[in-house]
Amino acid sequence: MIDFALLEDLTLLRETVSLECKLAHGRNGKGALPDDFWRTYSAMANTDGGIILLGVREHKGKFEVLGIENIAKVRAELFNNLNNRKKVSINLLSDMQVHEYALKGKTLLIIEIPRAHRQQRPVYITSNPFDGNTYRRFNEGDHSLSNEDVKRMLAEQVEDSRDDRILPGYSLNDLDHESLRAYRQVFANRDPVHPWNTLDDLAFLRQLGGWRRDRQSNESGLTLAGLLMFGEMAAIQETLPYYMLDYQERPEAKTEKRWVDRLTLDGKWSGNLYDFYRKVYLKLTADLKVPFHLEKGERQDETPVHVALREALANVLVHADYSDRASVLVVKRPDMFGFRNPGLMRIPVEVALHGGEPDCRNRGLHKMFRFVGVGEQAGTGIPRIFQGWRSQHWNPPKLYESSVPYNQTLLELRMIDLFPPDVITDLKERFGIQFDQLKDEERMALALAGSEGTLNHARLCTVSSMHPVELTRTLQHLTQLGMLESTGAGRGAVYHLPGSALPTPDEVFGPTPMLQLGSSSDLESSSSVLGGSSSDLESSSSVLGGSSSDLHRRNPDGYLLSDQLPLPVINDLQMLSTVVRARLEMLAAEPRKKKKMDKTALEQVIITLCEGHYLTLQTLALLLNRKPDSLRNGYLTPMVRNKTLSLAFPATPTHERQAYCTTHTLPNTLGNK
Repeated sequence: MIDFALLEDLTLLRETVSLECKLAHGRNGKGALPDDFWRTYSAMANTDGGIILLGVREHKGKFEVLGIENIAKVRAELFNNLNNRKKVSINLLSDMQVHEYALKGKTLLIIEIPRAHRQQRPVYITSNPFDGNTYRRFNEGDHSLSNEDVKRMLAEQVEDSRDDRILPGYSLNDLDHESLRAYRQVFANRDPVHPWNTLDDLAFLRQLGGWRRDRQSNESGLTLAGLLMFGEMAAIQETLPYYMLDYQERPEAKTEKRWVDRLTLDGKWSGNLYDFYRKVYLKLTADLKVPFHLEKGERQDETPVHVALREALANVLVHADYSDRASVLVVKRPDMFGFRNPGLMRIPVEVALHGGEPDCRNRGLHKMFRFVGVGEQAGTGIPRIFQGWRSQHWNPPKLYESSVPYNQTLLELRMIDLFPPDVITDLKERFGIQFDQLKDEERMALALAGSEGTLNHARLCTVSSMHPVELTRTLQHLTQLGMLESTGAGRGAVYHLPGSALPTPDEVFGPTPMLQLGSSSDLESSSSVLGGSSSDLESSSSVLGGSSSDLHRRNPDGYLLSDQLPLPVINDLQMLSTVVRARLEMLAAEPRKKKKMDKTALEQVIITLCEGHYLTLQTLALLLNRKPDSLRNGYLTPMVRNKTLSLAFPATPTHERQAYCTTHTLPNTLGNK
């Protein structure tokens, strides 16, 4: 429910993933529902809901209340179209969610869009969900979904459990029998007199749900749950081509892919979920200290952290959408544990945090893990994870979703004290008694900035239950007091303690060479060779100012990796893999051949090129066959201003080695690693 009092101060208002402002004046200025309202309605319903303010104009981040003269007409138009299936697929609103509100002598219409339930999605415009008629919200924009994503939503809508379908042509021969034997041994050890212990393997699988008979068709066979839990890798990948499991132990608290221990689908083990769970849980808990503790006269070898890790690992496996393109990824670092599963959550994040509303994607798998003491089918998994971390006074876990580059759900468990003693001591020495006089959320914001280096609005939301607008007020107040400094605006705003530095080009790329390669004149003279061929582009990459020196860490695709930036960087085309470079050339083919091009079309090419990574100004100019200065002034700077693009180095926006990424790809601290 919106707190209307928060609307009184328009300086706190900003368009976000959950807030959209529209003028709604119509052709005659009296009031009309905007044409693009329905795209936002679809997008918010398919994401996490949100609020649409009608009668407010936004221009360059500032808001002006103009109101709606004929508000009854707009309200009637809204509900008439909500019940028109040729306009939109479902009506999610009632009168309780549409409010008239007087502000500054004007009347606004405030519409609260709820998040659609799984059974209601996809919410789409017109009568066809495909071909760009279904939207999802990214940052403050509405983006149409691919037909593949829409099909996945439709499957989620009708299938309460995704893993109970019978697989034609599969048999017990497709299972790894050692995995099944190990499972049965654990099952028997937990309950030696259980009647299932005497059953043969086929009958045992029937009881678990790994083998099923359809009573209507009389078809019987191995279920997807049975294959995933106990199958052999090749058999699993025949029915699930994107199936991938990956565990990495990384030696440092960095985002690079370097690892000291890895378990993945390499053909050296079965490749099924049960074996992955058994092997990975031992690796995750190998270094945990277990204090001596007696319960009912017996030593307890598990701590709340053990329980949290067990729940997190089971959670990532039973909630994964194995038909999606992302892999299951588990990361162990000295400072954190990270878990990623393909697929978005079936219930809102805030509901999952409170527990009690289970909607498991793979109920058969959940049942199988529960029979050997892993997980509970009561919606308590996430709260137990948070409880385990809270017991150590560590930073609260971060649970979030991302749709870039693929649908994925991420959980980060950081082993960092929420208020580290040295950070608190530093803050008290820095600010004196003023620090003790702050509100709890203000001290929390400063502690996060001190311990993590930087802070943004989204991060503060993960550790506070306050309304997001109130947290905006908190950050602004600390900035006004001089206790925080900010760079950027809107979603791109980054806050840090006074005197602490934001990343610079020299830190990422190294010192600027004496001969400044990649200048406007160098690039202009070299751009004539860009006839579109791969060889021409490769031979010209030296003008980008990038370095092939071993001083820089690069991933296998040739991206530059930096601890100072949340995404990898493309600063040298010649260092890229053939596949990545060819993809960039293909995306930039049209503007590279055309000197004159529709501005909107070129902006869309820029957005596509900058998805999921930073591109330096020189690299982008070379790909597009444009002069760097005109490209920045005519396109990049306006796109940064309207928050479509974000800067790698916000403290020096016009630096010649500036780099850009698409804003809605930030942040993604686990999913793109």
